[in-house]
Amino acid sequence: MLAAAAVTALAGCGSGPSNGTGASGPGCPAALDEARVAVQRAQNTDMAWHGPTTGPAAVPGKSIVYVAQTMTNPGVAGVAKGLREAAGTIGWKVRVIDGEGTPAGIQAAFSQAVTLKPSGIVIGGFDPQLTSRQVAQAQAAGIPLIGWHAVPAPGPSTSPRLFTNVTTNVEDVARISADWVIARSGGTAGVVLFTDDSIPFARNKAQLIKDELAGCASVKLLAYQNIPIPDASQRTPQEVSSLVSRFGDDWTYSVAINDLYFADAAPALRAAGKPGSGPPFNIGAGDGDPSAFQRINSHRFQSATVPEPLSQQGWQIVDEFNRAFAGRPASGYVAPVHIATAENSAGATSWDPRGYRAGYEKIWHG
Repeated sequence: MLAAAAVTALAGCGSGPSNGTGASGPGCPAALDEARVAVQRAQNTDMAWHGPTTGPAAVPGKSIVYVAQTMTNPGVAGVAKGLREAAGTIGWKVRVIDGEGTPAGIQAAFSQAVTLKPSGIVIGGFDPQLTSRQVAQAQAAGIPLIGWHAVPAPGPSTSPRLFTNVTTNVEDVARISADWVIARSGGTAGVVLFTDDSIPFARNKAQLIKDELAGCASVKLLAYQNIPIPDASQRTPQEVSSLVSRFGDDWTYSVAINDLYFADAAPALRAAGKPGSGPPFNIGAGDGDPSAFQRINSHRFQSATVPEPLSQQGWQIVDEFNRAFAGRPASGYVAPVHIATAENSAGATSWDPRGYRAGYEKIWHG
């Protein structure tokens, strides 16, 4: 409903003239047209449920343990909330064990989960290689494992062996975040890319973003800022101040592999006299936690995010376990990417698509 109006406005929001073509026109008319179409589709909030419509009826009497990387991570906590809600609907018990963000804590939480002998275990937001011994114990006990952001790709995994991994597709997330920059700037953006090269997943996402931006010759990648996430709060303000000094008004857009960089960039941008509503116009290519939505809705140094549908993914995890318990294959469903802005979020602090609750309940209960 809001998408068409939002995209109509895209052309006038770049560093060039209001027609969005730049002083001498964009150097990528075909890429610009494709980006505008993709962004319009991703900003739509009125999509009907297009996930699974068939599957096994609810298998009764099951129990799930959700091993959380840390419940202070809004993404991990959001999925846990959706999981509990869905489990209540299907009639299962759920227990959440918090790994508290440390390797030792996560290993201890997973060991406790195996000891409880549940029907299934969720690997909630951490690399299963960290808990390879506990993964082997679960497999030996015949406990199916489902990951959330556990491995890079969605779907079943053989190494480690996961019934499925629930996540959006990183290629889609990277592409749409770059397309938003191309479309909104009319192909004239000067871009800073924030990432953490110490994390292979993040490094891959950043490279995919670079590749998509490179498809528009008139978009300039001004800087590739490698800031480890654990150091972001300390390093980002200093790096942003330096970037403002180096590039001045040429810096019109930013993409970050995680929204958190913009929380840390905000004080330096404010100190440099930059307006909260941009430029630079900033998009986060990951998660979409409540603080990101708050920055976007209040126009405080973030314009957009590519959020995960966290509650929906909690429901999907329950549905995938139900398929595993019934001896059926994984659904293969991957949620499409979405772009949240102040114009289409209606003040919400998360991306909660329509229709999935009724869709899953119809499968489980007829």
